[in-house]
Amino acid sequence: MRSGILDYDNRHGYKGPEGFIDAALLANQVDEQLDEALSNIKEADDLRPAIVLSSNNKEVRAYLQGGEQITIQGDGLRFARSALSDKNTPANRIRPGAIIRVNATEKGWAIKQLPEVEGAIVAMDPQNGAIRALVGGFDFNHNNFNHVTQAWRQPGSSFKPFVYSASLERGVTPATMINDAPLVIEVGGQRWEPKNYDGRFRGMTSVRKALTLSTNLVSVRILQAIGTDYAQQHLTRFGFDPKQHPAYLTMALGAGSVTPLQLAEGYSVFANTGYRVRSFFIDRIEDARGKVLAQTQPEVAGKNAPRTLDARNAFIMNSMMGDVIKMGTATKAKVLGRSDLAGKTGTTNDAYDAWFAGYQANLVTITWIGFDQPKSLGARETGGGAALPIWVNFMGKALKDTPESPWVMPDGVTSRTTETERGPITEYFYQEFQSTNPQLGLSGGSETEAAPIDEIKEQLF
Repeated sequence: MRSGILDYDNRHGYKGPEGFIDAALLANQVDEQLDEALSNIKEADDLRPAIVLSSNNKEVRAYLQGGEQITIQGDGLRFARSALSDKNTPANRIRPGAIIRVNATEKGWAIKQLPEVEGAIVAMDPQNGAIRALVGGFDFNHNNFNHVTQAWRQPGSSFKPFVYSASLERGVTPATMINDAPLVIEVGGQRWEPKNYDGRFRGMTSVRKALTLSTNLVSVRILQAIGTDYAQQHLTRFGFDPKQHPAYLTMALGAGSVTPLQLAEGYSVFANTGYRVRSFFIDRIEDARGKVLAQTQPEVAGKNAPRTLDARNAFIMNSMMGDVIKMGTATKAKVLGRSDLAGKTGTTNDAYDAWFAGYQANLVTITWIGFDQPKSLGARETGGGAALPIWVNFMGKALKDTPESPWVMPDGVTSRTTETERGPITEYFYQEFQSTNPQLGLSGGSETEAAPIDEIKEQLF
């Protein structure tokens, strides 16, 4: 996660020194005084604070706590080169007395910076809820807030699978064709006009393709057809609180609030074929002699965990989210060379949050990047670009030497070959819904009660 955040930070440039020390301290260059000045700056693992002793376009000399002096040259200056220019204001220039961050690389010392952006990663075993890895932020010394358990953020498109799951229960199929076309919803004489992320319209689009490409307009039309109240109630199957997800059409675009840990538990229901398992952190507590004083009794899928989702629903959703990786918004994960992965990217309005929620039968991992005081990550930053690389990096190590675990088609699912624009594919259907439920009227128009226009605008994504 730290590597992914630093990669993001590198894409957005150097912001300048963290501060400056008193010029008198620099003039005297007494180690004890310089050490005292550095002692007030929090450590951040390998990003060490340093005081600049001298600087020019070719070389920066700096002091590290404990008396070590280092020289930064060549590639080590690349990230911060703009701050070495005399054209910068004194407050933004690397000059004698500046406090900077440095780290040791294979090529020598390099200037870095403490990122302002934050992140989270949590991995859990969907079969029993055991937390396998959890990082609540970039650096605990810098920020004690645990973004995995405490950060309530909009999930954006990473929430769409739960709405699509609800639609399967109402008679929508992966092969159902829905018009990806402009949609205008009148509310109290005002208009809400949702858009796709890329601004394009694709015409008649299958539900499978719509999820694969994260098409907003199809998602809204699906929610119109099944009803917001029905979808809101369906969310409880995954452990979500309906109060955090108001029954408005914006639910289709992930306008509610979740924590990364909640999202991990929700996706675990798909990964374990339909069982609701709760996460746990502590397996057991032992005394000094090794005697077990307390031990968690986890809910285990297929044993004592309640089934909250039809196994057929989980199987079909896993199939569709597998396509997100094979040919959709998460194709960067194909580098892992596995066929048993599934997941969904998420990017909220104005790129305030970037998510990737992905899994395999025995490991669900959620990654998130965003600012504590919400603001845009950047016009080109998406879940697939900012959060997915962290997931790929982690899963490549976590699943190393782990055999593939394909999901087995359960009873009650019918498969048949379906023609698509990319050729014939095997599609899956509930036996009772081998064609779209005609009662849904998936031809446009809305009978759904909408929220007041101001609330819709507020929750748009």
